[in-house]
This record gives sequence, structure tokens and C-alpha cells, in this order.
Amino acid sequence: MNRTTIEAVLQFISDFVYLYPLLMSIVWIVGGILFYWRHERKKQTLPELKEYPMFSVLVPCHNEEGQIRQTLDQLLKLDYPNYEIIPIDDGSTDRTAEILKEYAQKHDRIRVVYLKENQGKGAALSIGAMVARGEFILTVDADALVDRNALKWLAWHFMKYSRVGAITGNPRVINRTTLLGKIQTGEFSTIIGLIKRAQRILGKILTVSGVMAAFRKRALISVGLWDTDMVTEDIDITWKLEKNFWDVRYEPRAICWVFVPETLRGLWRQRLRWAQGGVEVLKKHVNIWKDWRQRRLWPIYIEYILSAFWSYSFWLIICLWAVQALFKLVMPIKFVPPIPPLWTGSILALVCLIQFVVSLSMDYIYDKKMFKYLFWVIWYPFAYWMINALTVTVAVPKVLFRKEKRRAVWKSPDRGIETIGRRL
Repeated sequence: MNRTTIEAVLQFISDFVYLYPLLMSIVWIVGGILFYWRHERKKQTLPELKEYPMFSVLVPCHNEEGQIRQTLDQLLKLDYPNYEIIPIDDGSTDRTAEILKEYAQKHDRIRVVYLKENQGKGAALSIGAMVARGEFILTVDADALVDRNALKWLAWHFMKYSRVGAITGNPRVINRTTLLGKIQTGEFSTIIGLIKRAQRILGKILTVSGVMAAFRKRALISVGLWDTDMVTEDIDITWKLEKNFWDVRYEPRAICWVFVPETLRGLWRQRLRWAQGGVEVLKKHVNIWKDWRQRRLWPIYIEYILSAFWSYSFWLIICLWAVQALFKLVMPIKFVPPIPPLWTGSILALVCLIQFVVSLSMDYIYDKKMFKYLFWVIWYPFAYWMINALTVTVAVPKVLFRKEKRRAVWKSPDRGIETIGRRL
């Protein structure tokens, strides 16, 4: 390539690194506002149900002795008359199985499934679904505390709309004592919650929340339940359902409280798993481009590819700037430092701040203390963009060059420093 072509390519990449997050922030803001106006505004009264179809609450567990009691205690308080709780002990090596047995003996609602070996979350959920008695299934992580009204909000969608196959809930952060915890508190509202709102308006949701999601059992069976070789079973099951034309929804009033990583190592492991799972799903479901009926999934697919391209572009620009600055090299274009931000960075920061304020305003009704974390969430672009961009760059070759399928087993995640959950 000649100098002019190289200059044009580098300028395009530099502009893309700035313009892409700016454009997507605007899309998320507009989509989130439309969702709120149509589906949330003045709709906070619990829906009236003429009947209460049975829910089976699946709780996959692997070495959860420190948290499982609190999770089960909260599930036993759900304000819903017709449900059962099915913990699945997936080859735990601590006292998890012993604790589950104790709870099953005390409470008729609880039935326990014991797996001798660690088979992975996807396998545990599939086995739990096969023994479930309920028409609807709620999957809950073993460290999640479900709001007592969640099942009523979820049941309303299933009963009113027969094509609803899954509903994702609204996770809120429990542990907020460290900088990482505070940033993620804002992230779950300003980034994750807003994106799900906007995606629902656009037509398709990228993924249900693995922390808490509800499913129509008939829909799960129609797509063969969860696959056992996917790192993130939540993204994969979402795409399987949507490819089979089941409706997947977001219900912000179905709340659960979760622990998030509070160490850089724990955060890295979590985000790498998320990134790898996303790339796996794109690779697995690339055949959607052969079917015109799958066209509503195309925008989500394109957006994820562009996000991956942005990650590589971001680090390329950073590396070129570093080389240019350290070695005083003359390049076709002059790269500017990412910090402090110049006028383009200032515009992007302003739009991000608007996004944070809009989304926090929407979520204020679910968490009255949200605005106190506005100061901390403004650090998201500086820290989290770098971490997320790096995990994507690592995840893409890891998935593309993996030759064989392996069962996706799991390890207990970093649950942060705080171990005492809040009362609901």
C-alpha cells in the first residue's frame, strides 16, 4: 500500500475508535428512553394474576457453602403461592451437598439433584429442567438474592403472550464497598440495563442474564435445552430461542441482588468468560445469514462484530501512539494520547455522562441510592473500556483457533469482599 492508502486506513481506524462508542451511546439512550416510556412509566403496580402456574426455580451450585443458605432463605420468601426450588449440586467438593440435604429435609418446596462430577452449569440446568414439575422455569445463580415479587412480574409476560420463551431479570449489585464494586454498581444500570432496554426496542436481546432468567419449559425443550460446550450458557440459550422465533423480553421490575468481583483478577476472569462466550455464539450461529427469517438477529450480530473490531482498533491506536511518542517516529497521521482527552474525548465523555444520568434516572425507582454512584461510574470509560477491549482481543483467537469442543465446567467466581447480603 502507498502512503496515501495507509494514511486513509489509519485515519478511518482513528475516527472509528471515537465515533463508534459515540453512536452506540446515542442509540442506547434513545432506545432506553423509548422502552421506559412505553413499558415502565407509571407501571410499577404488581400485575393481577387470575391464576398462578407453577414455577420451578433451578439453582445450579458448585462449591457454594458460603452463600447458598442465604440464597435459599430468600427463595423461600418469594411472594408466589405455586413454586418449587430445585438446587443442583454439580460435583461440589465442599459442604454444599450437605447443606442442600439439610434444607430439603426441612422444607417441602425444596428438592435436590446431586451430580457426582462437575459437569458444568449448562448440563446442571438441563438436568434440573428435566426433573422440574413447573410449566415455567426460573434459573438463579447460587449467590443471587431474588426479590420477593419477581415471579409475579415474570409470570405476567408468560400468561399474556404465548410466544414469550424467556425473560431476563434486572440484576442489582450488593457489594459496593470497593472502587470496582462501586463502578459495577453503576455499570449494571447505566450500561447493561440501558442496553437491554434499547435492544428490546430494536427487536432482539443479545442475552438473558445468567444471574436470573425465566423460561417457558416448552420453549427450552423445543431447542434442546442448554448446550454443555458453551462457556456462557446464557448467551447461547438466548440465541437458540430467538432463532426458533421465541420472544425474549427484559423485565426491569424482576429484580435480584448479586455479588460482583472486587479484584482485578476476578474481574478479568469474568469479562474474559463473557467475551469468549459472545465470540462462541457468533461462530456457532453464523448460519443466520442464510435465512431471511433471521434478519432481526442481524443487527445484534453486526453490532457485536463491530464491538470486536473496535477493541482491536482501540489497542492498535494505543500501541501506535506509544511507539510514536517513545521513539519519535514520523507516521502518516499523528496520534494523540488517550489521557487527557481532547475535544473529541470531551464530547464522548459528555455523551457518556448523559447516558449515565438517563439510565440512573430510570433505575432510581429500583434503587434509591443510585445517584451517589454517579461519581464512580464516570471512571467506567477509562478503566472498563480498556479491560473489556483487552478481553475481546484475547477471546477472539482463543475461540477461532480452538479445534475441539470441550465440556464447559465451572469454578466458583470471585464474589467480592462483602459476604453479608442486604435484606430484601
